[in-house]
Amino acid sequence: MKFPDHVTVLHKLSHMPKPDDTAFSLEVMILSELHQRPSARCIEDIVMYDYTKGQKERIPSWMMDACARVWEEQEAERKRAEELRNKIAGLVDALELGTWRGGAEEDMGGK
Repeated sequence: MKFPDHVTVLHKLSHMPKPDDTAFSLEVMILSELHQRPSARCIEDIVMYDYTKGQKERIPSWMMDACARVWEEQEAERKRAEELRNKIAGLVDALELGTWRGGAEEDMGGK
């Protein structure tokens, strides 16, 4: 990547944090708008820390609620994408079977 370019940064919860956790992780993908492809993948570790006490803190309840909503949305979208992928794979299989000539052999590039 180089200037001029714009990026899109996408985050996803790696796992649903537990109420006693003091940290959680996000998977990150940085996309180049110019090249229309991923430029980087990262992992962000978010740690709850109280600098006045000098110690880690549990994830606040309001943040746990937000994580739960995001996790539900992520899971719903994952299921939707998986169903769509399965539907497309079925259509491709049907197309291949419907156009396959009897006795034809696939050329795998070998002898």
